[in-house]
Amino acid sequence: MALQIIDRRLAGKNKSVGNRERFVRRYKEQIADAVRRAVSQRGIRDMEQAESITIPRKDISEPVFHHGQGGIRDTVHPGNAEHVRGDRIERPQGGAGGRGSQASDSGEGEDDFTFTLTKEEFMQLFFEDLALPHLLRTHIGENPQWKSRRAGYSQDGIPNNLAVLRTMRGALGRRIALGKSAHRELLALQAELDALLAQDDGTSEAGAELQRRIDALTARIGKIPYLDPIDLRFRARTPVPVPSSQAVMFCVMDVSGSMDETRKDLAKRFFILLYLFLTRHYETIDIVFIRHHTQAAEVSEEQFFHSTESGGTVVSSALVLLDQIIRARYPQGDWNIYVAQASDGDNFTNDSGVCRNLLVDKILPLVRYFAYVQVAEEEQNLWDEYSQLAPLYSHFAMRKVSAPGDIYPVFRDLFKKEGVAA
Repeated sequence: MALQIIDRRLAGKNKSVGNRERFVRRYKEQIADAVRRAVSQRGIRDMEQAESITIPRKDISEPVFHHGQGGIRDTVHPGNAEHVRGDRIERPQGGAGGRGSQASDSGEGEDDFTFTLTKEEFMQLFFEDLALPHLLRTHIGENPQWKSRRAGYSQDGIPNNLAVLRTMRGALGRRIALGKSAHRELLALQAELDALLAQDDGTSEAGAELQRRIDALTARIGKIPYLDPIDLRFRARTPVPVPSSQAVMFCVMDVSGSMDETRKDLAKRFFILLYLFLTRHYETIDIVFIRHHTQAAEVSEEQFFHSTESGGTVVSSALVLLDQIIRARYPQGDWNIYVAQASDGDNFTNDSGVCRNLLVDKILPLVRYFAYVQVAEEEQNLWDEYSQLAPLYSHFAMRKVSAPGDIYPVFRDLFKKEGVAA
């Protein structure tokens, strides 16, 4: 027979898990800053990896209590052959020794503290306090979520669900109902016996008969059980389906000729962050990828991130395809619809106005949130047209990114939880 040992300790074999979690909680702000610095230096393929984090020593130093020099003290110090009381000592040239990460000719120093965040810890800090805006539970799907709801009382159940007050109320009502007539008769007999005793000593045959009847009624009342199995009442619960938060995210990326490798890299970085965020935080969410130049096409994840197709620029082709897919597959009443669009803002001259009209007339009335990210600093005709919509629609947002270091702050600003400061 094989011996199997099960370790049920919370920390398991790794006894430092608790200390590590306390350290991460204590220095969360410093670690989060290090995570933000690290993401701007990562390649696209390394976005989801673990990371070595360095925290400056000054950020983790803590105050220390020590004994002061109070009181009367007699101290003997060794003498020296160079100085006497009152001599002035010059400051050492080149800086004094002490703590610090810089090298010096003398003294001691301390290095910054470096440790490695696991993949899970890095992703948790990376996407902390982020959520899809205005997400509503609107639909009972094919695999509904269930919630337990109170459904009155039942006579069967487990002890944990016993409704004590309801049970005792039923027991009291049963005892009153069963003993009411007996108590009424008992009071009448007792009054008759008292009247008879007032006339004689109660030793007559009539008095004895009344006493026997009183004793019988008292015994019958005493046999009524205080608590009977039929009195037991248990809190009943029944499962009911609750609406689920079905959501779909449309990722729309410009791959025209004006989108050079640098701008495509910025757009892909943004969409990879979005993809990781959605797949890690939401179990049931559809992601639709749309690429466009002069023509738009729905593509797979692999084609979206790795295809090299290019051409001219007609942004409205992507918005027309987006509207068609929404109306064909994602009814507004059943789905929370989100759109994230990335472009350099360069567009066919007469097409940007068409894009604005498509958003106003067809797309913005259907979506919960529309985020536009321009991966170029200069403002072109598409930015000018979209800027007219931002003051009018609270669920429309637009930002610029011009360097990898801008992507993470912009991403957090676009998808921060409602009520949480950026």
